[in-house]
Amino acid sequence: MVPTEEVSARRREIEGKLKQEEETLSFIKESLEKSDQLTKNMVSILSSFESRLMRLENSIIPVHKQTENLQRLQENVEKTLSCLDHVISYYHVAKDTEKIIKEGPSGRLVEYLACLDKIQKAVEYFQDNNPDGPELNRVKSLFERGKESLESEFRNLLTRCTKPVPPILILDHLGGDDEIETQEEMPLNQLPENTLKDIISISRWLVEFGRNQDFMNVYYQIRSSQLDRSIKGLKEHFRKNSSSSGVPYSPAIQNKRKDTPTKKPIKRPGHEHDLRLKHLSDALSDKHGPAAGRDDVLDIEIDAYIHCVSAFVKLAQSEYQILTEIIPEHHQKKTFDSLIQESLDNLMIEGDNIVSAARKAIIRHDYSAVLTIFPILRHLKQMKPEFDQVLQGTAASTKNKLPGLITSMETTGAKALEDFADNIKNDPDKEYNMPKDGTVHELTSNAILFLQQLLDFQETAGAMLASQETSSSASSYSSEFSRRLLSTYICKVLGNLQLNLLSKVRVYEDPALKAIFLHNNYNYILKSLEKSELIQLVAVTRKAAENCYRELIEKQIQTYQDSWLKVTDYISERSLPVFQVGVKLKDKERQMIKERFKGFNDGLEELCKIQKAWAIPDTEQRDKIRRAQKTIVKETYGAFLNRYGNVPFTKNPEKYIKYQVDQVGEMIDKLFDTSA
Repeated sequence: MVPTEEVSARRREIEGKLKQEEETLSFIKESLEKSDQLTKNMVSILSSFESRLMRLENSIIPVHKQTENLQRLQENVEKTLSCLDHVISYYHVAKDTEKIIKEGPSGRLVEYLACLDKIQKAVEYFQDNNPDGPELNRVKSLFERGKESLESEFRNLLTRCTKPVPPILILDHLGGDDEIETQEEMPLNQLPENTLKDIISISRWLVEFGRNQDFMNVYYQIRSSQLDRSIKGLKEHFRKNSSSSGVPYSPAIQNKRKDTPTKKPIKRPGHEHDLRLKHLSDALSDKHGPAAGRDDVLDIEIDAYIHCVSAFVKLAQSEYQILTEIIPEHHQKKTFDSLIQESLDNLMIEGDNIVSAARKAIIRHDYSAVLTIFPILRHLKQMKPEFDQVLQGTAASTKNKLPGLITSMETTGAKALEDFADNIKNDPDKEYNMPKDGTVHELTSNAILFLQQLLDFQETAGAMLASQETSSSASSYSSEFSRRLLSTYICKVLGNLQLNLLSKVRVYEDPALKAIFLHNNYNYILKSLEKSELIQLVAVTRKAAENCYRELIEKQIQTYQDSWLKVTDYISERSLPVFQVGVKLKDKERQMIKERFKGFNDGLEELCKIQKAWAIPDTEQRDKIRRAQKTIVKETYGAFLNRYGNVPFTKNPEKYIKYQVDQVGEMIDKLFDTSA
């Protein structure tokens, strides 16, 4: 059993906890009552605040609405006043701007354009709101006057600042970038910067508000005239200052080169061949008796035309750059086309005149004049890519002008080449025109000179010949095809020349002189071929040409040597009688020996006298022929002299033995030398 004291303790503990819990519940109850009271007080306060707020709202909302209405009324009044001021300002535009419009835009373009903008807006307002009022007519009139003044200013600015480009400046630009290294390239054909800005501003206004394209016509007319005068000025510059020895250079360029001796002078395309061209022109023109100085004039004209073509491209490129800043994009191509027409037409007309002159020259067989086509045609074909680029976007008729001229020149050139070949073949056999000394014929030297000139224009000449071909090979034109055509042509000319020489040689009666004439001409042809690239060009289609000419030369040398047989036959061993040593000669035998000596002496003297006047221009060949003939004659005569020199066939041996062996050699050494 649990002790009584323990039970009592437990009871007291439980009673204590119950009492504590009762106190806690009493406190909670009291707190809840206080909270309820506070809540009631708060609800009462909020209800009172809500009531007051509603009363305040009912008082303020009407006042706010009245204020809003007043503000709206004020804004409407202000807008109305502003609109009235704006409308009234249109009625004052004419008065405010009339003075400036009358005075014009010169020196005050920005202000002038601003006035025109005001007038434009006034016109639009009156058209919409008062189209029948007098104000519209007044501002319209003022606007038209202002537009006319702008157009006039556009013309004046352009005219005042558009001047022909100096020829020296053009030549500097044509000289190439490597010619001007020390400073930037000078501007070509440009307008002053401030003037350009004004012109652009006027142009844009006229496009946007003027609704008039007349200014574009004004632009191309003024600039077209300037372009044409620039090119004509360059041509005149050449006529006054050029000479056959070179091209006029820019003084500025010359001054820059004083300290730079390694720099090369400006060269025109093809200039390196001018001297050869002039040489050929002189040679081919001799028989036509040209006027003094004709060739110099011809060379200057070629030079001037080639430079004018290059100048046109440079100037046109510059013109297009300026035009793109001034003319609206959708009008640029058409305006540019119109701008370049006059200058381009003049170039084409001059080119056509050159072709026409060449055709007339062909008719009279004056091939020096025909040669002008070659450097010009080559330059035109070289410039064609740049031409095409510059003319891109122009009319088809404009683009086709240069190709048309090139085709015309190619056709004329091909006709000249064929006519020249035929002329070589058909050159008449006239005795007075044959060299009496058997030297190289003028026809041969002229033909070779002409062919050598073609070396400088191989592609050009090949293209001329290809333009006349109708085969499939011609349609797939290439440099190799051109080279083969030119090789075939040169072989044709050489063949015609050989046929003509064989015909001409019949004029000579002496077979030996015929041989010397043919030898000289064949040798001249061969040496000329070997000294130039002609031999390689001939070998393209005729590989054995060189050996063929060598054989012809040797054949003529042999024919010439045969002419001495009538001399050496007198003393040749095969025609001499046999004599017995120690046996007295019979009269018949003595007479035979005398006739042999006399025949040799007379033949030797006659041949030396005749052949001394003949010519073999080639020193090497002349010495070779002399040496060979001297060897043959000296050996034959020496043997004869040794055999009969001491034979008592005459009482006057000096009458028959007139020459010693060395003397015979000396006589032969004087052959082909009139000064000996």
